[in-house]
Amino acid sequence: MKRITRRQFHSTVAASAVALQIKTAKAEVGANDRIRIGAIGYGGRGTGNLAAFLNNPEVECAVVCDVDEGHLAKAVAHVEQQGGNKPDAVSDFRRVVERDDIDAVVVSTPDHWHALPAVYACQTGKDVYVEKPLARTIDEGRAILEASREHKRVVQVGTQWRSGQHHQDAVAFVQSGKLGAIRSVRGWSYKGWPIKAAADGPVPDGVDYDFWLGPSPERPFNPNRFHNNFRWYWDYAGGLMTDLGVHVINLCQWATGLEMPSRISSMGGVRVMGDVIETPDTQTAIYEFPSYTLTWEHQLQGTIGPHWGTSGAAFSGANGTLIVSQSGWEVVPDSAGSGSLEPETHKASPDGRPAHVRNFLDCMGTRAQPLSNPEVGHHVTALAHLGSIACRTKSEVIWDPEAERITSSEEADALVGAMYRTPWKLPYSRRG
Repeated sequence: MKRITRRQFHSTVAASAVALQIKTAKAEVGANDRIRIGAIGYGGRGTGNLAAFLNNPEVECAVVCDVDEGHLAKAVAHVEQQGGNKPDAVSDFRRVVERDDIDAVVVSTPDHWHALPAVYACQTGKDVYVEKPLARTIDEGRAILEASREHKRVVQVGTQWRSGQHHQDAVAFVQSGKLGAIRSVRGWSYKGWPIKAAADGPVPDGVDYDFWLGPSPERPFNPNRFHNNFRWYWDYAGGLMTDLGVHVINLCQWATGLEMPSRISSMGGVRVMGDVIETPDTQTAIYEFPSYTLTWEHQLQGTIGPHWGTSGAAFSGANGTLIVSQSGWEVVPDSAGSGSLEPETHKASPDGRPAHVRNFLDCMGTRAQPLSNPEVGHHVTALAHLGSIACRTKSEVIWDPEAERITSSEEADALVGAMYRTPWKLPYSRRG
């Protein structure tokens, strides 16, 4: 494993298309070594992620990063209180990934800022914990995957349901074959997220808004497009489909096996929220796999979903159905089945995030692949994006998984890529 010099790194940021030449070797983190991290982004997810990392005694946070001075001050105070040291504070993530004294970065930014910090961190010899969804576009997800492969980095995507015990138990039951042949899978998320209309206005004091926009298009400042609510605008995210949807689709593919559908259809839109958001508040997507059909559905500002739990999945086989959510899981026998299935009910396990972080830290020492590695993360994030693309273009999507292109529609295929605002460019992009 080699590392680039600071001079080469800044040249790459400017040109971003030149292969990086690495100069010095980096020792891998041993199982009992001190692990020094840099935390990039300190919003809602960043707060929880930082706490989960600092709960591990070998972890020290050396530097925190955010474009909002208010968030940055809170991050410093958090580390001082929980970690016992005062970290450096920077507003530019490049000042984090270029450092020689950190082993890993924790990327908890809005979706449009997942790819570049993760890719640059891999290129400079850092391991990466990056929030879900892996990236804002499919092309960005591919870039993170390629960077992790080339530079032999451990990357964990923050789909912590994979580390939740009751989710693991439910998946094991589906894979046991007791349900019989799985013919249909249904995933859903029904969330009562409060969002109100807001007018454009001045940028808040202490916020580097141009840097916050980064590679996304230049826009007037609007509080609805900023902290927290950024996820409802295409420039920065993919709405509920790529937010909770990635958790649920991950669960579905985990149980049935990673494979790509032959075609995807979707319908929906903004049905009840007017022009307050851009991404659909109501959507249904249908994925046709070789042996089963996956149906995804969501509602925003609507909390009464199928079965029980606001977000979950149901696996229907010849002998019965298994229903799993954040509240637990149950098995419901089908009277038309073989009669060998017994009803079961299981309570939820504790939050999986601490175990997910622990899995990442352990893999930093062993160099094994973590539970939500970039192969898995890219696959499930791409599925969510394909559902969104089918809905946005009102077209059936036929996906070529080898070329990672949509062959059925040029309009839809254009949304696979990432259009970056100057001077930002995406290394490893297949779209140029």
